[in-house]
Amino acid sequence: MKISALASGSSGNCFYICNNKSGILIDCGITSKQVEERLDSIKQSPEKIKGIFVTHEHIDHIRGIDVLARKFNIPIFATKKTIASSFLCQNEDLLVPIKNDETVCIDGMNIEAFSKSHDASDPVSYKIKNGKVLSVVTDIGYACENVIDSVRDSDFLVIESNHDLDMLENGRYPYFLKARIKSDTGHLSNKNSALCVLEHAKSKMKNVVLAHLSENNNTPLAALDSFRLLKERRDLRPKVSLSLRNCMPLMKV
Repeated sequence: MKISALASGSSGNCFYICNNKSGILIDCGITSKQVEERLDSIKQSPEKIKGIFVTHEHIDHIRGIDVLARKFNIPIFATKKTIASSFLCQNEDLLVPIKNDETVCIDGMNIEAFSKSHDASDPVSYKIKNGKVLSVVTDIGYACENVIDSVRDSDFLVIESNHDLDMLENGRYPYFLKARIKSDTGHLSNKNSALCVLEHAKSKMKNVVLAHLSENNNTPLAALDSFRLLKERRDLRPKVSLSLRNCMPLMKV
């Protein structure tokens, strides 16, 4: 299995995961044209995509789904409440309702949806198994038991590291927005993200990719610096890297 963050952040989120046979997307919060261009830059084809798996209905996660799905006839997997609370696709035949504890099998990849805490109708994250275990966990207010279980299981983890708390509190956002971001249905801070990995990851975890960094309340250096906490564990030495707004190269899981 391999993964690339085609986009990550408040302006759009889209993760491409593939094996030798097929590929999937976790969210599609950038335009169909951008997806095609970024796949081409990593020598992948949109024709390989056999499913788009939606985490929740916020626009930075669903912006390009309609056009991409119809152009390449790609099924869209989402919970019933997510489908009901958003416009995902003009072609309703492409919509595949799933439960938030369901596993979908695509050419050797087992994609498991699990619920999480975020301010959306029925938000989920996904754990993908294909020999190794890959989890993509963003847009979480706190590390609930489902998130902790995915961290424990993962060989490769994509996890939200949204904001530096001091930058958020001293920044220009209005009080209500700061409160939303810090809430249990908001976003995970750098520190809490690092603590989650420190406390729950197993030594088999070899890669951690920090995702959904805020453009206004975080910096790449601040996010990476928070993960120095992992040095407290001698048995845990993953490579820590960043996913930002631009496409990252394919990484082997």
